[in-house]
Amino acid sequence: MNVLETKKITKVYPGTVALDQVSVSFESGKVHALLGKNGSGKSTLLKIFSGAVEPTQGEVMLDRVPLKFRDPRDAFAKGIVTVYQELSLVPGLTVAENIFLGRMPMKGMIVDWKKTYEMANEILKEYNVDIPAEETVHNLSVGQAQMIEIVKAMSYNPKVLQLDEPTSALAKNEIESLFKMIRELKKKNVIITYVSHRLHELWEIADTCTVLREGHFIGKAPMQELSRKDLIGMMFGDVEIKKRPENLTISDEVVLEVKGLTRKQKFHDVSFQLRKGEVLGIAGMLGSGRTELLKSIFGADPFDSGEIYCKGRKIASPTPEKMKKAGLAYTPEDRKHEGLIQIASIKDNLCVASLDLIARGSFIRKQDEAEFVQRQVEDLQIKISDVDHPVSSLSGGNQQKVVVGNWLNTNPSIMFFDEPTRGIDVNAKQQIFQIIWEQSRKGISSIMVSSELEELLEVCHRILILKDGKISGEYAPEQLKIDELYALSMGGEAS
Repeated sequence: MNVLETKKITKVYPGTVALDQVSVSFESGKVHALLGKNGSGKSTLLKIFSGAVEPTQGEVMLDRVPLKFRDPRDAFAKGIVTVYQELSLVPGLTVAENIFLGRMPMKGMIVDWKKTYEMANEILKEYNVDIPAEETVHNLSVGQAQMIEIVKAMSYNPKVLQLDEPTSALAKNEIESLFKMIRELKKKNVIITYVSHRLHELWEIADTCTVLREGHFIGKAPMQELSRKDLIGMMFGDVEIKKRPENLTISDEVVLEVKGLTRKQKFHDVSFQLRKGEVLGIAGMLGSGRTELLKSIFGADPFDSGEIYCKGRKIASPTPEKMKKAGLAYTPEDRKHEGLIQIASIKDNLCVASLDLIARGSFIRKQDEAEFVQRQVEDLQIKISDVDHPVSSLSGGNQQKVVVGNWLNTNPSIMFFDEPTRGIDVNAKQQIFQIIWEQSRKGISSIMVSSELEELLEVCHRILILKDGKISGEYAPEQLKIDELYALSMGGEAS
């Protein structure tokens, strides 16, 4: 049995102790869930193992041999491979080129392209990933790209595989394929650490659970000995898991109507209505057309036919600018690349969508800007030390709040939430839900897409099922159990 372990690891940043005397161990042949809320130190520990961060004190050992890493290449050389939540693929290259980047087979001084694609297709087939090696990565969905990232990591035959939120963008069938891959790795004596905020999946894939809180080791236990309440207690202390308040009233007023909306190969003949104050969920597997539908309604992507009405007024040839003026706001699935300007400040990111409201000509009215920023920081409880710090310095949960706050500053009447809880912890998820419900109380309508379908049952008044680009059903959450919602989304029937 191989063992990856730390002995009294400490990591100190200016003003912050990220890890404090942490001693943990992970054995081969098992999947080890590594859990903790944002800021708990789990990401720092992953980075220490991967060679990206050097500890202030303590040591890392693999099979009782002390390890000293100067950079991630050293960790690679020792067989430690990490798949981070933020993808590192090169969009303009093919799947095969990404998998073997920097180590492609050669014929003398020339790349052996035939062998490259043969090898790539072999490993894709081995892990049941139905994506051609010749496909360009920028044509893939987020979930498909995540699968390629994992296949690339597995192609190194690692001793240690670290997975950081590997299922955050995957559909249920893709998660099942990933879990099959992980179970095969367990048989190959690989040490697997697994970070996820999707707690419900851990009992299916993880053997043990190690919990950090505020830089301290809290405990380690077999997954099957823990209840969800036990696990949340270890991570947060006491966190109340709230259900949708019963006093959220929905008006009869239709604020958005979509008629026969069609976009070739994405969605077909989609029609629905959204009422004032309603939280409408759209359930479906990856590739069902959920994100594409929201983008087309918002005017970010074209559609071939159909009509869109906002408050009874037809919007011809929608563009994001037109839809924003009509009262729509859109928080995208990929907050890093589409929702935020990473190098810009928290302040700038909170105001970029509302510049027309705080500018006079080419100049920003600083007092108005400060009021807009302060309102969202207070209302959304965004944890920051300085609004002038880059938004990239925030945790995932607080970055998501900035995305939401940016659009709330436009005074919308309709909010689109595409995967609003992707990659954020349980506590931050509950805060996002509270934000959605609070907007409902104010008469703001929402459409929510989530790959974690149980969230739709918790949050929404009504759920549409989108299957292969078509609406196949409409349900109240009270009508469904979670397994029935998954079955319907995959084309089955509710019992």
